Amino acid sequence: MKLISPCYGYHMITKNDKSLGKKIKHYRKVRDLTQEELAEKVRVTPKYIQYLESAKRIPSIKLIYKIAKNLEIKVKDLFTF
Repeated sequence: MKLISPCYGYHMITKNDKSLGKKIKHYRKVRDLTQEELAEKVRVTPKYIQYLESAKRIPSIKLIYKIAKNLEIKVKDLFTF
């Protein structure tokens, strides 16, 4: 597992984090959006979207909400329960 350093300490990248990135990528492609277009809509850089989709970064809850809203899905659609 890789460690990243968000604002508050370290977090281990888990299987669920990788699943989140895959789902963001899947729904982005379903909506026929590029990483650049999604990034613009949620006000982050395209590189950050790339990091999310490859599970190199973990988005904040606020960003997850923005992504879901712009992909026209429910937040729960991004998670596996």
